[in-house]
Amino acid sequence: MLKKSSWAALVVFIILVMSLSSIMVSPAVAATATPADPVPTLPAGQIGPQVYPDGFNPLTGLPVENPANLNVPPALVSITNFPVSARPQAGLSFSPFVFEIYIGEGMTRYLAMFYGDFPKLPEEGVATTTDTSVGAVTDNAMVGPIRSGRLPYEGLRKLFNGFLVMASGSSAVVPSLNQYTNVYGSDADSINSALIDVTKLEQIAQKNQKRLGELSLQGLAFNQAVPEGGQKGTRIWLKYAYLNQVNWLYDQESGAYNRYQDHADGTTFDLITDRLNGEALTFENVVVLFAPHEVVRPTIIDINLMYMKKMPALLFRDGQMYKIYWTTISEDYERSTGKLRPIRFMDADGNPFPMKPGQTWVEIVQQFTPYYEVPDSQVYYDLANKKEAGSGVWAIKWYPPAGAK
Repeated sequence: MLKKSSWAALVVFIILVMSLSSIMVSPAVAATATPADPVPTLPAGQIGPQVYPDGFNPLTGLPVENPANLNVPPALVSITNFPVSARPQAGLSFSPFVFEIYIGEGMTRYLAMFYGDFPKLPEEGVATTTDTSVGAVTDNAMVGPIRSGRLPYEGLRKLFNGFLVMASGSSAVVPSLNQYTNVYGSDADSINSALIDVTKLEQIAQKNQKRLGELSLQGLAFNQAVPEGGQKGTRIWLKYAYLNQVNWLYDQESGAYNRYQDHADGTTFDLITDRLNGEALTFENVVVLFAPHEVVRPTIIDINLMYMKKMPALLFRDGQMYKIYWTTISEDYERSTGKLRPIRFMDADGNPFPMKPGQTWVEIVQQFTPYYEVPDSQVYYDLANKKEAGSGVWAIKWYPPAGAK
């Protein structure tokens, strides 16, 4: 216990410190200082798959800045990946889910979902570019470049109870799509000039609310805790074609995967960023989803995603790979409400398998696409031909479906 003299010295010291503090902080600084915004904390344990905390996005398991946005349907936007001049695309870093599908001739296309918080420009101002071929820069955030619709979009639109945004489409495709808005380019000489203003995207979402009715987006489970039973999975090498190779690399610091893609040359890999903010495309979950493909024409390929009972998938999260399953089968919810829910993920026993709270990128491949571990190499021959168990580098060997280009 302190003596009275010690207590007195301590009191004098505290008064002195307080006096010095009042002198060191200028009135101007004191007047403008504001407490920092509270950092949102995630609930302990699992979130979903039926109930989510108020203000949480059921597609990410994270809180949103504007909970009112959860009352409007998801926008599913067709975004191009080719030609290379379309990169970097605008808005992908804000997407809760991005689906990448094969469209023929070695190319893939994205169906990017926007739900919850819409894309926005960084506070310091507009992201600029000197390449006019990728669309004009405005005072508002833009999403794109937007390209034509594809047959698999309709199934995804139904499952997520959303609406499509695309740049029209083939006469063999458009009649099969519903609830879409067409966006056309501003420059007839540039196929990359079709972009949509986020303000316009929000307006379309609000107008679609009555038409689409009450949302039904439950079904996904999230848990910050790392599940047991995984295998090392720090890198994914996915070859859609020699000139279309994807590398997902796990970043320990962020706890997520960064996307790299070859520059349509098979050798030079770029870190893919978002044109809006210059930030790397970083996704907490990368799913390889195996699904049946049907070739309608050499460059028109459909994917069967509806009413599937138990199909294989690979989930990469936290530097681990998990062999899981996906389903869109009708269960009690669908039978009692007549509504569909998003793709759900489960373990071998049918229990919901938790995603990591955050964003999810889904690579949709053929049903029997082979995969195995390979050396951690940058050499194409090594990745395409060698195997190395325990490396944590997983090669996904895509082969185009019979009849496709």
